[in-house]
Amino acid sequence: MAKVIQFPSPGPEKFGFKPVRKKAKTIKGKPGQLDLFSGGKVINLSRLSPFEEALLMDEHADAKAKSLYQKAIDEGDSVADAYCNLGILEFQKDNFTKAADCFTKSLKENPRHFEAHYNLANLYADAGNFGLAKVHYQISIEIEPYFPNSHFNLGLTLAMNKEIDEAITSLQSYCRLVSPEDRHHAQELIGNLSQPLRR
Repeated sequence: MAKVIQFPSPGPEKFGFKPVRKKAKTIKGKPGQLDLFSGGKVINLSRLSPFEEALLMDEHADAKAKSLYQKAIDEGDSVADAYCNLGILEFQKDNFTKAADCFTKSLKENPRHFEAHYNLANLYADAGNFGLAKVHYQISIEIEPYFPNSHFNLGLTLAMNKEIDEAITSLQSYCRLVSPEDRHHAQELIGNLSQPLRR
């Protein structure tokens, strides 16, 4: 017997990509740590860093954002974050290979970069590679366990991979993390996945 999974119409879509929206403070070689003992320097408060400027352009859908993210990378300013956001821009232009390259370069800079793992998982899910999508969603949940979209998207990926019990568990985790009004699609999907075997 086969288990028929009926998704609600229209089927629930996964949550989309997550850009980095702030500059990470780091010590060279130690992501996420502040350097308390560096020498003082004069900072021009009216000037944005290349990453901050790229982020501002990106938030206003300005085409200059792409070149500014590349400038931030070239100048070593929030490199992992810049690669991650550049990957989203490449994905939006249907440059899937370049998007994957950007996300993996982000992970090379910072292997625990939450947004890069989450976005790479979305990219793999869109390409139908549910095995790799599953791995990156699981890693993103390890890094940020309270980000509900990772649980929902993992649930969809597991359902597509025919891992029904795990999919239900992941969707239940999503439901625990969101407000009651945001649970509708997940609860409907859980109901469909929980139905007994059909012929």
